[in-house]
Amino acid sequence: MQTTSAGYIECFVLNFPNQNRFFDPTRRAVRFWGHDSAMEWSFFVSEEALRRLQPNMERDTASLLRAFDANLAAIHAAAIKAYKRERKGSYELLVTDF
Repeated sequence: MQTTSAGYIECFVLNFPNQNRFFDPTRRAVRFWGHDSAMEWSFFVSEEALRRLQPNMERDTASLLRAFDANLAAIHAAAIKAYKRERKGSYELLVTDF
């Protein structure tokens, strides 16, 4: 929870019940979803960010998805931080987020 400048308490409850993820070749990123109450938010983890998490991975789709799966806790933590910073329609997690 955080207190806003107006004195209101904001509660961030972002969770990841949807285990689906897929590689988006146009963005060169793995897409996944987070939920805050009834709202769904899209997140993208860039290929470069995945490479930072798993430096020796190949560039094919299966390798990118394996890198995503192997680093899920770190990716979810970065997604929560990005969500707390700012509300947007979607979030792109870059190298600087890890």
